[in-house]
Amino acid sequence: MAEQLDCALDLMRRLPPANIEDNLAGLLDVVPNLMEDLLSAVDQPLKICHDASAKRDYLLCDYNRDGDSYRSPWSNKYDPPMADGQVPSKELRQVETQANEVFDIYRDLYFEGGVSSVYCWDLEHGFAACILIKKSQDHSKKGQPMKGTWDSIHVVEVTDNKRNAHYKLTSTVMLTIETETDGTGAVRLAGSLTRQDEKDFPVNEQNPHITNIGKMIEEMENKLRTTIDIIYFGKTKEVFSTLRSMIGSVEMTKRANLSNAIATHLSHK
Repeated sequence: MAEQLDCALDLMRRLPPANIEDNLAGLLDVVPNLMEDLLSAVDQPLKICHDASAKRDYLLCDYNRDGDSYRSPWSNKYDPPMADGQVPSKELRQVETQANEVFDIYRDLYFEGGVSSVYCWDLEHGFAACILIKKSQDHSKKGQPMKGTWDSIHVVEVTDNKRNAHYKLTSTVMLTIETETDGTGAVRLAGSLTRQDEKDFPVNEQNPHITNIGKMIEEMENKLRTTIDIIYFGKTKEVFSTLRSMIGSVEMTKRANLSNAIATHLSHK
């Protein structure tokens, strides 16, 4: 079964990331016995749900799911309702509530919109948290329609050692950009990037867990954004320029000869 799971995950990595939901659904039809493993291992675009009691939107993922119900971080209730759903301990629930408030501010400052959610659960020697951020944009300017979606999934494991703690962070960013104009036609970029980081921080009143986790996520997202900018856009532009030059070969030869002539003239002075 382990070999079958490895093959399934390898196949998902090779399929177009823009169709990840359809690809996963098709794969589950072929190997339904791997449903739980694949759903927990394959990151999908985040979906938004509304908490009617708290009047707030929240994000759905495998970390707030219990059966077919999802827990809201605002009210701590499951939808559809379930009496025995898993919830964090009382102390950890306080941390979760504060973290949702903090990352809601972080989301507003860095993304100027979107939805964020934080979910925590207890571990034997500490706790774990999942921080989710989703931002969708749909600008329909005349002649330049563009759509885009950014999904951030940060999972951090915290090993508490009283005065300090060890943090292990796994971050995944999924990006989709679509545009279609008369000049360019339909262009679609989609993909995902995953990185890990581990750090130790002191834990005290000035540096609680939320502050330490926030520093790591802020630094990680900045790194991921820079990497995406270089890989997706820089590399795409490089490949495109290699395939089709804006300047003809004759003009390029003239420019090269002129440059060489100027260089030769300057060298004789």
